[in-house]
Amino acid sequence: MGAGSAFADSKMDKVIDNTLGTKYVSGGVSTNGFDCSGFTMYVFDKIGINLPHQSGSQYQMGTAISRSDLREGDLLFFNTSGKGVSHVGIYVGDDKFAHASSKRGVTISTLSDSYYVDRYVGAKRIMSTDAYHDVASDVQDNDNVE
Repeated sequence: MGAGSAFADSKMDKVIDNTLGTKYVSGGVSTNGFDCSGFTMYVFDKIGINLPHQSGSQYQMGTAISRSDLREGDLLFFNTSGKGVSHVGIYVGDDKFAHASSKRGVTISTLSDSYYVDRYVGAKRIMSTDAYHDVASDVQDNDNVE
């Protein structure tokens, strides 16, 4: 199951696929358990980008992107607590995002789901275009390498 068609076989897609189903743990930053910002921090670390472990701090990074301009790898931010940015996920294309849900663990959700529409704060692009193309490029000649 690829996270997103345009991102299929990318480095980020493989990292996300390997974490799907990982349980939610408050403060968690590893495949033993993630919270939302621990998940995004882990995924970005695997592609060589350092993020702080706090959704509000991650929201301070990068460039604001309109929802119509989203591309795979952009961070999506939500207000789930009523107190500002409190949840973060990674856009994976096709109106879907990967995140560590407190109820379901690491999962893929639909951005247009009314729960997320009502709580959507904004998106930030963390990766430069060059970094994006490096991460999103199809893996050549090593399809059998794990």
